[in-house]
Amino acid sequence: MSIRDGGERDALVEITDAGALKPLDEHAMLRLQARAGRFQLVSGPRHYVVLRQQASMSEHAVPPRACMLSGEIHSAGTLCDIMSFVGQTGWRGEFMVEEPGASRSLFFHGGSVAGARSNVVAERLGEVLYRHGVLTREQVVACGDVVVDGGMRFGEAAVKLGYVTRETLFGLMSRQTEEIFYGAMRVASGMFYFLEGFDDSELAARQKLGVSALVREGIRRMHETRYFRARIPSEMHIPARVAGAPAPQPDPLGVYAAIDGKRPLTEICRVVGAGEFEVTRAIFQLTQVGVVIVKPPHLGPKAIVDVYNEALALILRELDAIDQGDAVRTALAQFARDTRVYAALFDGAGPADDGRLDGERLAANIARLGPLPGVAETFADVAEAEDRLSEWLFEYASYALFLARPHLQRYEKARVSGPRLSARVAAILEHIAPKSVREPWKSE
Repeated sequence: MSIRDGGERDALVEITDAGALKPLDEHAMLRLQARAGRFQLVSGPRHYVVLRQQASMSEHAVPPRACMLSGEIHSAGTLCDIMSFVGQTGWRGEFMVEEPGASRSLFFHGGSVAGARSNVVAERLGEVLYRHGVLTREQVVACGDVVVDGGMRFGEAAVKLGYVTRETLFGLMSRQTEEIFYGAMRVASGMFYFLEGFDDSELAARQKLGVSALVREGIRRMHETRYFRARIPSEMHIPARVAGAPAPQPDPLGVYAAIDGKRPLTEICRVVGAGEFEVTRAIFQLTQVGVVIVKPPHLGPKAIVDVYNEALALILRELDAIDQGDAVRTALAQFARDTRVYAALFDGAGPADDGRLDGERLAANIARLGPLPGVAETFADVAEAEDRLSEWLFEYASYALFLARPHLQRYEKARVSGPRLSARVAAILEHIAPKSVREPWKSE
C-alpha cells in the first residue's frame, strides 16, 4: 500500500501477515516518524487503511480534530461542488488541499472563508505585495529578515517598516486569500481533508469572503484562462502596441498605457497594481481589437537552459523510477555526438547525470558557434541567437521525450491519477517552444 499526503511521490509501506506496519523506503519512514504515537484503526473499505491519532489522556491535551470530509482529487475543478457544499452547511473548520509539492488551507466559518494559508511561493503575502507593485524585491527581503529576527508576521513587518499602510495591507490580504482559494480549485491531482474547527491564531487577519462568489469566480477564471493562453502563453510574454493603431478608450486599469514593448505581463501588473488574471484579460481584449500584439519573452541563455534542465531532469527522474534512465541517457548521448550542432553546443557543458547542462558554458558555446552544414550562418543579433538556442534545446528535449515514451507507456497506463508526463513536460517547455509548435504530444 502507499501513504498519500500530497508529497512529491507515494511513500510505500507494507502490512505484514502479522499486522505490522513496515516502511519500504526512506520517504515512507520519514512520514511515519513525523506521526509517531498511538493511532486508532478506523473502519473503511479494504483498499484503504485509515488511522486516527488516539486522544491523549492528559486533561490539558487538545483532542485531535475530527475529519468531516476527505477524498482524492483526479482533475482540476473537482473541489468546486465540495467547497460549495461546505459553504452551504456553514461548518467551521480547515479545508486542506494537498498536491505534489504544495499545501493549502482554507478556513471556513458560517458560509464564508475567514482566511487562508499556502506554502506556494507565488501565493505568499510578500509575493502578492510584490506582484501588485506595493513592495520592491528589496523591501520583500527586508520584511523577511524582520520576520526571522523578530518573530512577527510578514504583514506586521511591512507596516512596521513603513512600506505599506494597514488599510492597503488588509485589502491585499483578501486578494491573497482569493488567490489561494482559486489555486486550490485548480489542483488536478492530490488529496483534500476538511478538519472540524480551527485555532483563531491561525488567521493573520479575519476576513469574510462569500464561498459561492469565490466558486463562481474561480470557475469563470478557469474557463477564460483557456482562451487567454491562445494569445498570451505565459506571464513572461511581452505585449507591444501595434504601430499606427488608435489608443483604446477607455483604459480602466491603465494596461494599454503601461505597455511599452519591453515590459512582460508580470511587470505590467506591478505598474498598474492589478492581479495577473485581470491584466491578462485586459491584454487579451486589446489583442482582440487589434491594437496590441504579444511577443515571446526574452529569457536569456541562462533562463532558456534552466527551462530545458527542468524538463530533462523530470523525464530522467521518471525513467530512473522504472530503471530505464540509463538506456535513454545512452541514446541521447549518441544523438548529440552524431549531430554536429549539438556536439558543438554541448562541448564541455555536460550533460550531468540528471540531464542538466551548464548554462554559462552553453552560452559561451553559442556565442562562438560558427557556420555548420545544414544549420545556420552567423546570427544577426543576440535575440536571434537566443531564438535558435530555444529551438535547439526544445527539439532535443522533445527527442528525449520521444525516446522515453515506449519505456513509460506501461507505467502511464497504470497511473490512477495525475497528468501524464508528456503534459507535464509540455507545460515546462512552453516558454521555449517555437511559435509553430503546438505541443503535439498533448493530444496523444
